[in-house]
Amino acid sequence: MHARQSIPSWSLWLPVIALVVAGLEVGGIIHATSLVFIVPAVLLLGGSVFASVLHAEVLGAKVGEPLGSIILAGCVTLIEVALIISVMLTGLESAEEVARDTVFAAVMIVLNGIIGLCLVRGGRIYHEQSFKLDAASAALAVLGTLSTLAFVLPNFAVSGPAAQYTSGQLLVVSLCCLVLYGVFLFVQTVRHRNYFIDEPIPVAKPAVEPVEAGEDGGDAFFPTAQHKPSKRMTATSALMLPLSLLVVILLAEALSHPLDIAINAAGLPHTLVGIVIAALVLLPEGISSVQAAGKNRIQQSINLVLGSALASIGMSIPIVALFSIFIGEPLTLGLNAEQTVLLLLTLFVSTLTLGTGRTTVLQGAVHLVIFAVFVLLTVVP
Repeated sequence: MHARQSIPSWSLWLPVIALVVAGLEVGGIIHATSLVFIVPAVLLLGGSVFASVLHAEVLGAKVGEPLGSIILAGCVTLIEVALIISVMLTGLESAEEVARDTVFAAVMIVLNGIIGLCLVRGGRIYHEQSFKLDAASAALAVLGTLSTLAFVLPNFAVSGPAAQYTSGQLLVVSLCCLVLYGVFLFVQTVRHRNYFIDEPIPVAKPAVEPVEAGEDGGDAFFPTAQHKPSKRMTATSALMLPLSLLVVILLAEALSHPLDIAINAAGLPHTLVGIVIAALVLLPEGISSVQAAGKNRIQQSINLVLGSALASIGMSIPIVALFSIFIGEPLTLGLNAEQTVLLLLTLFVSTLTLGTGRTTVLQGAVHLVIFAVFVLLTVVP
């Protein structure tokens, strides 16, 4: 597998241009609802997300797996939290539900949409792919617990308002989620690190010739024993990553009001705000996961997918919950009936899919069908 010897120039100058545009909006020179701002801001926001994830991949490639996947998941989670908080501060309609909608959408996107595409692409090329069962089992056990505590249990807690914890309950549950996620990170990086290391697995000659890194236009920063990013690349990414994240936060906050206006004008449900946020921050990571599956690195795809889902619940929900307690705003976490069914179905199917250590195109098709139903019921409840 080939790897780039330098960082793409677009990932360096694009965040700088985005910062200038954000500065013009903050300074009142350009109005946030004007097309002169909205069109370039949307393009620059998407590009800045890609740039931030690319720089996170460079840093991850330097330290190797599984720390690389953790850095990427942490970067995505930071962007997600920033977008959620920015929407909450704007005071838009249903702002107290945006955290639930965003994180739930992120879980459905990664566990159904992204993993489905990974398994379909990998199964089409290699027929069957293998991964370490211990890693998937540990992640799914934690994910099932966090999902239930965050999204299901609030509907049955009677002390607070409907679908909400009281402040005390929210504080304790948030701390429990953080502790459990911290223990998982300890297991992943220290105690049982070998469970999550991507090792070459002998496979038969693929039925379809896989696309090599770089031939499909993708940026390959996956770590290998033979090549890692240079010190100069690492230092550059270490400087550009915070700048890219700052730009994403500024542009997202500026675009939140126009997005709410557009959703109201189209008569669509406000849960789409959460889906838009989740899709935006997960798109680059999803592309990386699908590309890794196409190169028979399904272990890395699973690490990225499950790591993102765990970080979204284990970090995003507690941070947003503590923030809501601090500012004294309510936070609705409980899912409605149809969302609860989809979540339980997703966890059940994910357990079956990742419970054998081998995957085929059939499991991928099942996850994609669930994702399609999720999108349908979001647009047409």
